[in-house]
Amino acid sequence: MNNVYDTIIIGAGMSGLAAGIRLAMFDKKVLILEKHTIAGGLNSFYARKGRKLDVGLHAMTNFAKKGERGKPLTKLLKQLRIPYGELALNEQQGSKIIFPDTELSFSNDLNVFTDDVLEKFPEEKDGFMALLEDIRNFNEVSLDNPYESAKERVARMIGDENLREMIFCPLLIYGSAWEDDMDFSQFVIMFKSIFLEGFSRPEGGVRRVISLLMKKYKALGGEVRFRSGVNEIISENSVIKGVKLENGEVITASKVLSSIGYPETVSNLNEKIELDPKVGKLSFTETILCYNKKPKDFGVEDTIVFYNENQKYHYRRPSTLFDEKSAVVCLPNNFEIDDYEDGMIRLTFMANFDLWNDLSPEEYDLEKEKVLTASKDIVRKLYPQMDEEPNFVDIFTPTTIKKFTSHHGGTVYGSTDKSRDGRTPIKGLYIIGTDQGFLGIVGAMLSGISMANLHCLMEGSN
Repeated sequence: MNNVYDTIIIGAGMSGLAAGIRLAMFDKKVLILEKHTIAGGLNSFYARKGRKLDVGLHAMTNFAKKGERGKPLTKLLKQLRIPYGELALNEQQGSKIIFPDTELSFSNDLNVFTDDVLEKFPEEKDGFMALLEDIRNFNEVSLDNPYESAKERVARMIGDENLREMIFCPLLIYGSAWEDDMDFSQFVIMFKSIFLEGFSRPEGGVRRVISLLMKKYKALGGEVRFRSGVNEIISENSVIKGVKLENGEVITASKVLSSIGYPETVSNLNEKIELDPKVGKLSFTETILCYNKKPKDFGVEDTIVFYNENQKYHYRRPSTLFDEKSAVVCLPNNFEIDDYEDGMIRLTFMANFDLWNDLSPEEYDLEKEKVLTASKDIVRKLYPQMDEEPNFVDIFTPTTIKKFTSHHGGTVYGSTDKSRDGRTPIKGLYIIGTDQGFLGIVGAMLSGISMANLHCLMEGSN
């Protein structure tokens, strides 16, 4: 194999695959390196006891109907030259935000959310409409946007703290690396992707997305190597030279795009630099419960529920192993088309990586049982009619995330130190994915595309 490439991409996640496709379209010699045996990164899949299970993907945000112009999903498919129909998207039935005294519903029609907000919080009509106008007029993808506290900006328009907390709840847990707040640019990205555009699920789950991307990439002549972890990112005089694999092999390239995270990228540099990106504090447990009956058999139609037992939404690393007072509850059967054989519920809790990492094997198993008990308790609270015991259970924790992603601290949303333009102090080394700043599956792919366009394809890029 010729070990000289135009671009090396570290990680075969969504951003890496999208960047690879974009570069291969323009006849760049590109190599994707992935330490695991399958692609997908944080959004992947596995099989257990005959069941095909998704990891990460509850739903795709940024839904757009075929032919809708100007939407992120539409732009993405155009850039990758993938026909809309190949995703086989199925829309959500409807989702909820549930707090102790109030419940808000939303769907892929913004009017559902707007009408419910104005009915439950009529005194906030002017403020909520001003927020919508502010969001529509804001250029959230500008690489020049400075950090701005979203909570401070939103508070200038919406006075009711309960409404603010309910709005922030799904946006934070679906993408914020910051505890209890987020950058306003990312707030706008998430608000648009969830409330203005909405949720869908590809038929067949995340496998379909990964399969489409891999097929496209290989058809364009792109190379990918699995079981090829990067041990060192090599530079000389702050100019990228290539990478060294865990097996000692050196591969050279004039550009390297890293999707493994900003802190993780910096820690792999052979040259020491005066930069120490913070490691994010947000990690999670996830419980998968499978049932003989489907949720609809019990009259349950929710697609995703953002559940919180406190008046405020405490979005932060808990002081305990996990926070059972709030959760994301996903019912994958309740999209437009249900292609699961089982009924299924997935529950996500915020969790503390350090505490999980300190457990003995025996303690670890006991604590997972506590996660299972808390998960089943929330299902009973939300859906008392679902009195059936699950026929299959699987649970993963922050240490599982660390094992399969190598993210420091088992973090899911990366560092609070983002690189909006992708640049690092090493010339030719760029960050793509979550730590570049775009969020979600569609956002990750757009990050890979935009950074590939900017740094590898534009005339005079450096």
